[in-house]
Amino acid sequence: MKNPTTPRSKKSTATQELEHDLPGGERAYRYIRQALASQQLMPGDRLREVELAEMIGLSRTPIREALARLESEGLVVHDSTLGIMVAELDYSMVTELYFMREVLEGTAARLAAQHASSVEISLLEDMCEQYASSVGDDAQLASSNRQFHEMLYNCSHNRYLIKMLKTLHDTLTLLGNTTLTDPKRVTDTIKEHEAVVAGIRKHDPDAAEKALRAHIYASQKMRIRRLISNK
Repeated sequence: MKNPTTPRSKKSTATQELEHDLPGGERAYRYIRQALASQQLMPGDRLREVELAEMIGLSRTPIREALARLESEGLVVHDSTLGIMVAELDYSMVTELYFMREVLEGTAARLAAQHASSVEISLLEDMCEQYASSVGDDAQLASSNRQFHEMLYNCSHNRYLIKMLKTLHDTLTLLGNTTLTDPKRVTDTIKEHEAVVAGIRKHDPDAAEKALRAHIYASQKMRIRRLISNK
């Protein structure tokens, strides 16, 4: 198992103090989730209670609570032979996730075209430009892409949809590296993001949803191609 202590060292002292006031189970949960998001814990990695307790500075009881919560979310699994492990997504799970992503994000784009304010639309346009200016920097591309999609969700003005999308993306972190490292995918994504924003700017729900669904469809094709080639 990779050492998930790095994210903690990057946090400010104030943030560390605030998290220290949280219940142990919540602290352990956030710690492991951060390690998953930063890919310091990878699919297939074993999660040993003793090691995690030592790393986080907690007893095994809150670690056990956090792992049970992560298992209920599908982020970790219990193997009868190896014990608790970070979940690995198979072909069927990936296609199911992308199907739901297309449905949910398509709905978010439709709602954004109906409800986004002029300020929010301007921010989406700025994020499109930020993404385009990040070409050549994979880390910044991934960050810019994440910010664009999170802003899009917020533009839907539907708290329940936003919650579902956040849960979905938590699971997508198990897929590992983003598809944005492919140069052609980067170029296509710029155009796809712009098409989504164009539909929202025109307050055209059909156009916005269609553009977003096409964007997720293209991403899914790239993801499945990589999944098959890595077998």
